Amino acid sequence: MLKELLLQFILSLLPVFAFQLWHDKEQGRKGMPLFMGIFCSASMILCMLTATNVYGYDVDFRLIPYLLGSLYGGLPTLAVLTFIYIAMRIPMLDSIWEIVSFILFTVGFVPLMLFSIRPFERASALLKEYKGILLMSVLMIYFIITITGYISISEASWSFGLVIVLFLSVSASLTAIWLSIFMIESVKEKKLLYDEVKRVSANYRNEVEKLQQFIDETSFGVIVVDREGLITHSNEMAAMMFSLRLEFKDARQMLGIAFPHIFQSGYGDACVKLLNQALNGKKSSLVPFAAGDKIMLLTTISLRTSITDQNAGAALLAQDITELSHLKDEIGRMERLSLVGQMAASITHEIRNPMAVIRGFVQLIQERSPNNQQEYFRIVIEELDRANMIISDFLSLAQNRALTMEPASLHDIINDLIPLLNADANLRGQTIEVELCEDLPLIMMNNREIKQLFLNLARNGMEAMSDKGLLFITTSYFERKVELRIADQGVGISPEQMKHLFEPFFSTKTQGTGLGLPLCLSIAERHNGRIDVESKEGEGTAFVVTFFLQEEKAS
Repeated sequence: MLKELLLQFILSLLPVFAFQLWHDKEQGRKGMPLFMGIFCSASMILCMLTATNVYGYDVDFRLIPYLLGSLYGGLPTLAVLTFIYIAMRIPMLDSIWEIVSFILFTVGFVPLMLFSIRPFERASALLKEYKGILLMSVLMIYFIITITGYISISEASWSFGLVIVLFLSVSASLTAIWLSIFMIESVKEKKLLYDEVKRVSANYRNEVEKLQQFIDETSFGVIVVDREGLITHSNEMAAMMFSLRLEFKDARQMLGIAFPHIFQSGYGDACVKLLNQALNGKKSSLVPFAAGDKIMLLTTISLRTSITDQNAGAALLAQDITELSHLKDEIGRMERLSLVGQMAASITHEIRNPMAVIRGFVQLIQERSPNNQQEYFRIVIEELDRANMIISDFLSLAQNRALTMEPASLHDIINDLIPLLNADANLRGQTIEVELCEDLPLIMMNNREIKQLFLNLARNGMEAMSDKGLLFITTSYFERKVELRIADQGVGISPEQMKHLFEPFFSTKTQGTGLGLPLCLSIAERHNGRIDVESKEGEGTAFVVTFFLQEEKAS
């Protein structure tokens, strides 16, 4: 009899063993009701077919898979198991008492299971074990009552063997249901932990990949070491910025190497010292460091764990601040030049008044002087006028006056000034060709400044040409841009001169002041434009002034 009970116990645990195999294959939760319905039905049928007969009463563990399948399979599984149980149990009913006990089970326990499924699903693992044992205890009480009633009705007597069988059956049933729930919940918990480990591992890999991408793409040289001083991350900029040994010029070759072994002596000693300080807990330090003609900014960071605040490594960053340092110096120089320019503008403005007085008295003396001295006075007056012109250009360039602008046509200005330029060209033996586009839109401009820009560029072109030279003046309009092109057939400008063309006081002419082109550029920029230069030595130069139109400025 004990063998039959042991077989019943193993058959009742069949769904649990099958669940472990099924769940290990990472099946989804959606298939669990079907799985529990199939295996618990099979287990229940096998238990009923191999039942042990005790004084004419069938003793088996069929209620264990019934209870287990209903709790984990839900309402559909409860309905299937109840149908199978009823279908197989009815043919086995041999007496009135068995029929009565069967009806009591169907009417009493099945509704109890119906109301126990949802609370069981929401319960914790420990509470599920408690609920399972409680429900099985109710079944065991039902089992003891039915077998006691059966013995009384059949006028059989209690024996020590029967008591032992009942005790073993009850104990095995309670043990089986506890063990089944415990094993199922353990498998589910293991699967949840496995999924969580996979998620954390995936997140960790993603964070590592993002960190490495950041390190690879940043313009900083980066070397990250662990608490043992072994390099865990580096980038190609580190190989370029740090003084590394020749065998470590590839970032991948540094991984896993102790950081003191990768640096050369000299500049590298400073890097080793900073990393050692960071590993010893010094959180950060900034050290400007001159490496040849470059200025480097070295930064070390002590890396700590977020939970225990223990040392987790260090990071060394290098930034090339050479250009930034030069820019800072240039800003300082520009500020000093601006101050000097403001002082010079004030001084030159005051110089104009005494120069005007000097010129007036020179003219007065000229009228009273003999004819043989007239040439001297003419030279003095011309030089005074030239000095006054230089002062005027300088003041125009230095002063940042507010301009009064209004919509106007560039063609009107060109047509107004062309007669003046033609007269100048005739004296030089030169020719001017003008080609103006149709439907040129109005632009916001200050007429006086645009006239000055146009005259300066046109006269520069004429002065750059010899006799019989041809000056081309054209306009065009496309893509919200108005272009004025002034091209000459002069000697051209060399590449070296092109670099300094718009610098104040730089001139390619022997009598030039070097302020005309900077003044033209300043005017163009104040009118939302720019000046481009196209030149080829021996063939000529073209100045292209481009005005960018805004939507509301076009007409």
